[in-house]
Formats: sequence, C-alpha cells, structure tokens
Amino acid sequence: MSNQAVILVDVQIASSDSAVPSAEEIESWVMRAVEASGEDFERDTELSVRLVDTEEIQALNRDYRQQDTATNVLSFPAGSIDGLPADTAQSLGDVVVCATVVSQEALEQSKSVSDHWAHMLVHGTLHLLGYDHETDADAARMESLEARILTENGLADPYTGSS
Repeated sequence: MSNQAVILVDVQIASSDSAVPSAEEIESWVMRAVEASGEDFERDTELSVRLVDTEEIQALNRDYRQQDTATNVLSFPAGSIDGLPADTAQSLGDVVVCATVVSQEALEQSKSVSDHWAHMLVHGTLHLLGYDHETDADAARMESLEARILTENGLADPYTGSS
C-alpha cells in the first residue's frame, strides 16, 4: 500500500448478538487481510462491514444469490467507478456477517467464537479484493492465504485446525 493511501473501515453493528467483536477488532482483521493480499492502493479506499441478524442476511442471500437461507458472510464488491474525483475514496464494497450464524457454526465446529469471527472477516475481505472459491485452484489459493493470515496471528488454520 502506498504511503499516501488510507484504508477506511466503516463498521455497522446491526445485530443484537452479544458475542460480536468490537469495531476495533473488526478493523484489525480487515486490515490484516488487506495487507496480506499485497494489494497496492493508489488512493484512499473504504469498505463497510455490517454485522446483522438472521433475517437481514437471509433476505440479502435470497435477493442477491437466490438462496433463501441464512449464511455466515456475504461480500458485495463495489467495482471501479470511472470519473471519481481524485480526492474521493474508492469503495471496495461491503462485507455482511451474520452474528447468529457465526456463533452457531463456532459451536457446531468446536471453534472459539472469536476465532470464527476472525476467519469470516478475513474471508469476506478477501472476496472484496478479488479472491473467490469458484474453482478448486481458486479455492486453494484463497484458503491458503486465509490460513496464513490466521496462523500468523496466533489462530488455528480454519481448514485443518492446526496452527
């Protein structure tokens, strides 16, 4: 990232779940994913992270992915905007995480809730940065980077359980 560019993370907590991470923790995991991606931003860049309950994530998943079920994380990349004034931050997009689903999955997978939150925030941010898991090769690339980010920060590899 160039010395001039700033990454702005807008955190919106619209969930009643008491186990959601703080805005500072959310921003920290997003920044770790951005830095590990090696992406070099030429201008200030912003993204939003919204923590929601089941009803909101299910509606988004139904409306944008035609899947009428709650899910853990959705990412909505913004794409480039032609003609944006030079002093205006570019938007990477939005990450939406369902607190209820993250808590349920952590319990079912015998993971700490905070570790699973870290994984979902990293995963969602990497989607905004162009990573995906549509093919086996893409999935391997994305999962490898997720595992590296998490293990380098003291958490277990979410795909193998080892640190």
